[in-house]
Amino acid sequence: MGYVRAEIRLRNPKEGSLREVAATALVDTGSLMLCLPEAKALQLGLDLAGAVKRQVTTADGSHHLVPYAGPVEVLFEDRNCFVGALIMGDEVLLGAVPMEDMDLIVSPAHRKLVVNPDFPNFPHALVK
Repeated sequence: MGYVRAEIRLRNPKEGSLREVAATALVDTGSLMLCLPEAKALQLGLDLAGAVKRQVTTADGSHHLVPYAGPVEVLFEDRNCFVGALIMGDEVLLGAVPMEDMDLIVSPAHRKLVVNPDFPNFPHALVK
């Protein structure tokens, strides 16, 4: 299917004076978390010096200790969610946790991220 990218917006809900940051995110259903490059984290005013560390395993099987900071508000179309972010890599990566939280799906036919057509007005969550 190839790579899927989506236009998202990011906010630091703890710093209301900072503007939203636009980003083109790599959509990765095989990854769980939101990942931000350090430059985006700094734009959002995230506290990297005080960030806790998380151990991650990357696609090549190597292990890394990376900063984990937040909260970050992720906005896609009329949906939003609040998540922590792993600070790593050279591009924004949108993983399954924020996509599930906003009830988004990848449309293989269109190669794009879309709002779940079964629940177009509000995000849906299965909680049973």
